[in-house]
Amino acid sequence: MIGQINENVMDVLLESVPFEFSLVDHNDKVLAWNKHDSRLFKRPKGVLGKDVRDCHPQKSLDQVERIIAEMKSGERNKARFWIDMNIDGKEKPQKILIEYYALRDGQENYLGCLEVSQNITDLQQLSGEKRLMD
Repeated sequence: MIGQINENVMDVLLESVPFEFSLVDHNDKVLAWNKHDSRLFKRPKGVLGKDVRDCHPQKSLDQVERIIAEMKSGERNKARFWIDMNIDGKEKPQKILIEYYALRDGQENYLGCLEVSQNITDLQQLSGEKRLMD
């Protein structure tokens, strides 16, 4: 990163981005997440420091384990998939994009994984252009 951001600004920035994320270390332990109160995939605070496998439903656990194993081995750096999900208060299911990113240092050592989720239903409706200040 170029430049420096103080901790207060970083905290606000991480809560303001239009997606939610979870950060997992190289030992598969949950380090942090943002948007605690408004998350699509809610988790109790007691999950901090626990194995990431405790945060996923049984039906997706095999895929999560495979993605993490492939990231650790260097076989994969990214995984992207999407699901339709009913969200409280919405009439129709919403399209949720989920991405996993391997975190690596300058020597390509695996440091952990970043999981990013975003409701992209509104983005799918974009067409044409909308210029700044239109």
